[in-house]
Amino acid sequence: MSLTPKQKQYLKGLAHGLEPVVQVGSKGISDSLVEQIRDQLVAHELIKVRFNTESASEPAESAEELATRTKSQVVQKLGRVLLFYRRHDEKPKIELPKGKRPGRTAAE
Repeated sequence: MSLTPKQKQYLKGLAHGLEPVVQVGSKGISDSLVEQIRDQLVAHELIKVRFNTESASEPAESAEELATRTKSQVVQKLGRVLLFYRRHDEKPKIELPKGKRPGRTAAE
């Protein structure tokens, strides 16, 4: 399931006050980093990941790889910070707004 623009905007609003919970350092993306991101997604559903300036990986290039490996979705790429979302399987904390129904117009 991909996020609609409305859902992404909603998640960006929720994330505005969040601090990054995972830092990508000079070693870049490793298995332990991916595991740490997975753990944080289970705990929070919506997290920020910051890439340090000395990081071996570039945020824009690493976003899709991290999303794939953590089974999450990239909500936003903003400079050296990435925003990831993954719905909790059993107890979701974030209720996403419903997307538009196909075929409906503003007059309906």
